[in-house]
Amino acid sequence: MPWTLDDFNYPLPAELIAQAPLKGRTDSRLLQLAPEIADLRFADIATLLAPGDLLVFNDTRVLHARLFGTKDSGGQIEVMIERPLGPHEALAQVRASKSPKPGTRLCLEGALDVEVIGRVGEFFHLRFPDTEDLIVLLERHGHLPLPPYIERAAGNADESRYQTVFARNPGSVAAPTAGLHFDETLLALLAQQGVNSAFITLNVGAGTFQPVRVHDLAEHKMHTETYFVPQATVDAIAATKAAGKRVVCVGTTSMRALESAARHDALKAGEAESDLFILPGYQFQVADALITNFHLPKSTLLMLVSAFAGMDAIRNAYTHAIAQRYRFFSYGDAMFLTRNCA
Repeated sequence: MPWTLDDFNYPLPAELIAQAPLKGRTDSRLLQLAPEIADLRFADIATLLAPGDLLVFNDTRVLHARLFGTKDSGGQIEVMIERPLGPHEALAQVRASKSPKPGTRLCLEGALDVEVIGRVGEFFHLRFPDTEDLIVLLERHGHLPLPPYIERAAGNADESRYQTVFARNPGSVAAPTAGLHFDETLLALLAQQGVNSAFITLNVGAGTFQPVRVHDLAEHKMHTETYFVPQATVDAIAATKAAGKRVVCVGTTSMRALESAARHDALKAGEAESDLFILPGYQFQVADALITNFHLPKSTLLMLVSAFAGMDAIRNAYTHAIAQRYRFFSYGDAMFLTRNCA
């Protein structure tokens, strides 16, 4: 059936948008939807997982991707790295009173002389100094980018809390937020319980926060993100399925990577780009369950979870979460979903 943007809208009180993390990573609440709604604590996730189940985490690390500076004309600019392109170049969003033209020099953070090479769609192609690797320069001079709905600048606490405890591959401009609820103690408990773990890397781009600008969703063009699925993860998933156990994606990014890697055939290891846009009616190939945060109205992530758990189930869950004052979005509470809420 044709889907429109209005099918994925809901009223959210602004005060439910979490502006900061709770004291402990596992202190958040967990809404279980399988199919009845249950209100739990995130630490209760251990009771929802069985020995032999496989958790698939996204081990991407958030870059210090936000930089401020001036154009060579003196105008103020803000740069948000979208993705590195090798050791000295990147695609980026650039906010300025006038868009910089190719050849423009940018002085960022009073330290980096950056050249605008050109445009690639909505992004600017930038060349950074070749004295050091781009990631090193960003970590030294850049700022941690918090999502636009968090109405404050990043502080010292965010340097650790807006990264997962298993983050190791730098490349994202936003955290895979479902993974933020796990700490080392919980991971050790789950391993002792016989729950297995595997990893993918999907580098989250700033496009994840871009609003859908078309009413008819058949006309929406999904932003692309790079991902890598190791052979060890493919093997772990095959073994889990063969044993009759569940593959549990931790976050929509893990799910999107796996479904992209299985898009045209059996699940394959390797690196690629995903532009997979998941709407209700999509046939999931890999995931049996999903741990996820609550998502923005009219967002592609809300569309994805609606496709996975069912439209009515997600609508009921979100209505319940708002009534029960759950905390929403990146630093908010979590959900445990099974496919079609079975």
